[in-house]
Amino acid sequence: MVGIVAVIVKIMPESPETDLDIVKGKVTEVLEAEGAKNISYEEKPLAFGLKELHTKMAWPEEQETETIIEKVKTVEGVSEADIIDYRRAFG
Repeated sequence: MVGIVAVIVKIMPESPETDLDIVKGKVTEVLEAEGAKNISYEEKPLAFGLKELHTKMAWPEEQETETIIEKVKTVEGVSEADIIDYRRAFG
């Protein structure tokens, strides 16, 4: 039986002018192609109009989490991406 983990990734846009809706769409595409499910987003204000995205998803446990970071960083408009939470999902 394959386990599922809940992962939260913090995504920093390149600038305050970056269209976060476009970033969300492209990030969803690349993550779903790698097996992510139930992807959701929360925008968190930082400073000077800059917002970061917190991306929550269900991820197959046997997949390397480094894949998430590698794929998200390929999206245009993304400056940085880091995993900030990783938990085993039950149920």
